[in-house]
Amino acid sequence: MSKIYYKSLEEIELIRESSLLVSKTLAEVAKIIKPGVTTLSLDKMAFEFIKDHGAIPAFLNYGGFPNSLCISPNEQVVHGFPNDHVIKEGDLISVDCGVIKNNYFGDSAYTFSIGEVDAEKQKLCKVTQECLNLAIEKAVVGMRIGDVAFAVQHHAETNGFGVVRELVGHGVGVKLHEKPEVPNYGKRGSGIKLEEGMVIAIEPMINAGKAGVKFWSDGWTVTTIDNKPSAHFEHTVAIKKGKADVLSTFSLIEEVLQEKK
Repeated sequence: MSKIYYKSLEEIELIRESSLLVSKTLAEVAKIIKPGVTTLSLDKMAFEFIKDHGAIPAFLNYGGFPNSLCISPNEQVVHGFPNDHVIKEGDLISVDCGVIKNNYFGDSAYTFSIGEVDAEKQKLCKVTQECLNLAIEKAVVGMRIGDVAFAVQHHAETNGFGVVRELVGHGVGVKLHEKPEVPNYGKRGSGIKLEEGMVIAIEPMINAGKAGVKFWSDGWTVTTIDNKPSAHFEHTVAIKKGKADVLSTFSLIEEVLQEKK
């Protein structure tokens, strides 16, 4: 698919509705994620929650993917299968979720720190989320994809972390994956110009060690090449003049996590 779908204001509101349902689903995950639960139990809950809210899990059966959530512990970067893996104290668990509601897609991801995590993992999550925020600041009319990408790369590498290059963010809304691609590395001033009506998923995938990744034979799971942990945060963002319009939110997740402390 080569063309970019420019969305009307009405379409952006429908994408916002889908994106907020993703955020609510991730907040439900936040309520029950803890040591001793399996990743598959989180997936089953998400499936029911999304269905109960009149939507469809966007990932389920997408290209043959068998689950509603991508759940990627520790050294898994993205696209992990929910299974009988029991979550442990000290784990990093990346949870990526998408929904289709009223024929429009929303997409967001959050990396959960389980209990007390070590200093390296704490810094990795903090920096990855900062990378996302810095990229969003550049996601405005008149900037270019390279400006968004450079913001991620510069902040991650300044902090000594590796930036995954084999996987990228993307346009989203009418389909789950649209043009343009949104890399997490690049040169300022390069790439296509950002325009009103574009909606993109910005999703830094940052490794504690080397940037390289391994693709598993299952066709989905991606892990770090050195088995060090990875973090992944993602928002669906509408390009606007002056300031980006972030259609998903982490505030619902963070409220739950705060209450659990």
